[in-house]
Amino acid sequence: MSPTNSAEQDLEEALALVSRTPGGGGPGGGHRAAPWPRARDLALHAGAGAAARTHRVPLADALGEVLAEPLDALTDLPSFDTSAMDGWAVAGPGPWAVRGGEGVLAGSGQPAPLTDGEAVRIATGARIPADTTAVIRTEHCREAGGQLYADRPALTGQDIRPRGQECRSGDLLLPPGSLITPAVLGLAAAAGYDELTTRPRPRVEILVLGDELLTEGRPHDGLIRDALSPMLGPWLSRLGAEVTGTRRLGDDPAGAKELLDAVTTSTADVLVTTGGTASGPVDHVHPVLAQAGAELLIDGVAVRPGHPMLLARVGGRADGRYVVGLPGNPLAAVSGLLTLAEPLLRALAGRRPRPRYTVPVQGDVPGHPYDTRLVPVLLSEEHAVPLRYHGPAMLRGVAAADALAVVPPRGARSGQDLEILDLPWVSGGCFT
Repeated sequence: MSPTNSAEQDLEEALALVSRTPGGGGPGGGHRAAPWPRARDLALHAGAGAAARTHRVPLADALGEVLAEPLDALTDLPSFDTSAMDGWAVAGPGPWAVRGGEGVLAGSGQPAPLTDGEAVRIATGARIPADTTAVIRTEHCREAGGQLYADRPALTGQDIRPRGQECRSGDLLLPPGSLITPAVLGLAAAAGYDELTTRPRPRVEILVLGDELLTEGRPHDGLIRDALSPMLGPWLSRLGAEVTGTRRLGDDPAGAKELLDAVTTSTADVLVTTGGTASGPVDHVHPVLAQAGAELLIDGVAVRPGHPMLLARVGGRADGRYVVGLPGNPLAAVSGLLTLAEPLLRALAGRRPRPRYTVPVQGDVPGHPYDTRLVPVLLSEEHAVPLRYHGPAMLRGVAAADALAVVPPRGARSGQDLEILDLPWVSGGCFT
């Protein structure tokens, strides 16, 4: 079974489980609200089922992407015996007669062989002359009267990096699916690569919905500042996406038509919308998705804040685009990013799921009777410390936070281990 088919089967099984989950219906009246852990699994399976795109890029453009092919050594590393230190290459037992001249420098051609009892000055990274017994560090020897004397015994092979010490030509250095970090770029360059075949970053377009949003100045007369446009693009970029643009759409019929056009014609892999996911008179997301023939994979998640979030797919299972519908309240939108957008984008990019870990919470944390809660926390050496200002419309708490703690239904007692969702700029951004 191919990886794509396996991911699709996992997705179908997960959807079937969600449809049987007790609880209230989702905001659009479709699937029942998915339990929070299952919603993240659904988003991950959905992204894993998409057709994998690849491209070949110069090393300078590959940072943060994922290897689509094995990184095999194109040469032995090192490709010749080299000196590991500045010092003297010597042959046989000492003392040694010093060969004149500037010595052997890094980047020079093959040096003349040494004769028994001879020494030549050598630089770090330079080619080892044939018949060399050892390299003696500068600080471990002294020169006098044309002779070199060692302060300690010279062991055969010391401070020589033999050809192929790190790898042999054809060795597997990294498997497909490895994240390309600065260290990977250095390894690829050392192994002889100029380009790499990678999984490109998923393309994301952001659509911010709402007539009440101001783009500048102070809130007034029932209007509020658009806090999502400045936040979502950088956040999604930190999650590994290529953000192609951010547009603002109204709540009127013209805005609904623009939304439909975007859903049906965008060249992005993922559309992220904000607001309009509930069932109010100007909430257009569900009607537009129905008109576009989209498949609702998740229609509401049992999490606070952010329960009216959704995930839909437009088009074929392998080549369609995804719509992540975030609530319009800022912290609720953050909840949707971490619940649905992050696992979806990681899967689309070919990246492994982020490792899960827990931290004891300091103090009791109230919970929702039925739903998971995501609460901003500061991480100390020993505890997760919950922060105030965690209402759905508040950003003050998350702006000061290191992470969000996953609080189960009915809450958590002080000292209880809670799963932690790192914020992307705290945990290293695209290099995790």
